[in-house]
Amino acid sequence: MLGIIGKKVGMTSVYSEEGKNIPCTVIEAGPCVVTQVRTDDVDGYTACQLSFDDLPEKNANKSQKGHYSKANSNSKRKSIEFRNWGGEHQVGDEINVEIFEEGEFVDVAGTSKGKGFQGVVKRHGFHGVGDATHGQHNRLRAPGSIGACSTPSRVFKGMRMAGRMGGKRVKMINLQIVKVLADKNVVLVKGAVPGTKGSYVIIEK
Repeated sequence: MLGIIGKKVGMTSVYSEEGKNIPCTVIEAGPCVVTQVRTDDVDGYTACQLSFDDLPEKNANKSQKGHYSKANSNSKRKSIEFRNWGGEHQVGDEINVEIFEEGEFVDVAGTSKGKGFQGVVKRHGFHGVGDATHGQHNRLRAPGSIGACSTPSRVFKGMRMAGRMGGKRVKMINLQIVKVLADKNVVLVKGAVPGTKGSYVIIEK
C-alpha cells in the first residue's frame, strides 16, 4: 500500500538519542478500510479506495450505507483513492500505521490554513521601502508599482498582489517518521504538516 488517510492531532516534540529536541506533528493514521477496488476492465484504471473515520449511521444517507456495507464496514467520513497501489489488498482489508517504519521518509498532503484576504506584506513577504524616514509616510506596507504604462497596457499574470491566502492543497515531501505508536494508531512526523487540528491529511510512501 502506498499511503494512508490520517487526521492531524497537533504538534509535540521528542528527544533523539543524541539529546536533540525534534519538533513533530502528531497524526492519527488509520485504521483505514479498503472499501472499493478499481480495475481496468470495469473502471478503465486501477486504484484502491481507502476510507477513514467512522460516521454515525444516523448521519449517513442511503447511498453511503449501501457503498460501505459492501465492504462490511461502518459508514466513513473520508474516502480517497490511491493509484499504483500494487493490487495486494482486497475489499474489506484493514490498513493501519504498521505499514510505516521509524526513520523512513514520506510525503504528507493536506489543505493549508485559510488566512482570508491578505495584503502583500503577509501574503508575499514584501517589506515596503524599509525606512520610515526620507518622506515615506504611507509606503511601508504598500505593494508599489504593478507594471508599465502604455506598454504593455496590462498587468502580467502572476504579479504578486493582495488576495486570498491559504486554503489550498499543499504537499510536504520527504518528512521523516520519528515514531510509530501502533497501539494508538499514531505516527509522529518530523516537522510541520499543512492544515488545522482535526483536518484530514494523506500520508504517501
